[in-house]
Amino acid sequence: MDEVKVVVAHSERATLRVGDVFLKVDADQARIDAEVEAMSLAPVPTPEILWRKPPVLAIAALRGTTLGRLGGPTTGSSAAWAAAGAAIRKLHDAPLPPRPGRAGRSIDALGAELDAECESLVTNGLLPADLVTCNRQVAQAALRPWTPSFTHGDLQIAHVFVHGDEVTGIIDWSEAGQGDALYDLATFTLGHEGHLDDVLAGYGTDIDLDVIHAWWSLRSLLAVRWLIEHGFDPFAPGCEVDVLRSRM
Repeated sequence: MDEVKVVVAHSERATLRVGDVFLKVDADQARIDAEVEAMSLAPVPTPEILWRKPPVLAIAALRGTTLGRLGGPTTGSSAAWAAAGAAIRKLHDAPLPPRPGRAGRSIDALGAELDAECESLVTNGLLPADLVTCNRQVAQAALRPWTPSFTHGDLQIAHVFVHGDEVTGIIDWSEAGQGDALYDLATFTLGHEGHLDDVLAGYGTDIDLDVIHAWWSLRSLLAVRWLIEHGFDPFAPGCEVDVLRSRM
């Protein structure tokens, strides 16, 4: 009998692996609907949907491995990272999906959320005030007008699979929709900025690096408290708090 492995689990959703099948359990049916829709529209490799019976979505495992994870070592050649950049560009150039995604929050709403989160981080003693203040200043560059693209919305390197120098699939599309393309690029390179040049070489267009740096700070500031409350450790080496420290 295949072993059941818990890939990730928290109060909002859980993903289990049984052999070559991943079972995604999500109480929010709208999130599963959005994921299935995004995978059907995305012009990049995505997992095969095997069956769907709410609240469970079953998808097939992808060929290859990920390029790494936040806080861990990275794998893959420069060409593999460039191939990932090219796949991201293909997604961003595709026709827009019908709804906004995680990367598509309005500037005003995002700024208000960021200010409230920064205040909470300091008031509750989760992070030093100077670290929060510095990164809030860096994050400001992300709060600017942008042209909507088809975005993944949670494009961690653990969600992109490669085999050799070929991208074999991208997983976890529940946050996909219209959004800021640089949010995806920043999420993909978060904590692994040494590969940013490779990714941008594959992406193939000039990018405002100040905005990438801003999204690194912004995403990390918004993530710290949530991660702690859901049993994850943003203080682990190479993770969100180290990303914030690197901007000092």
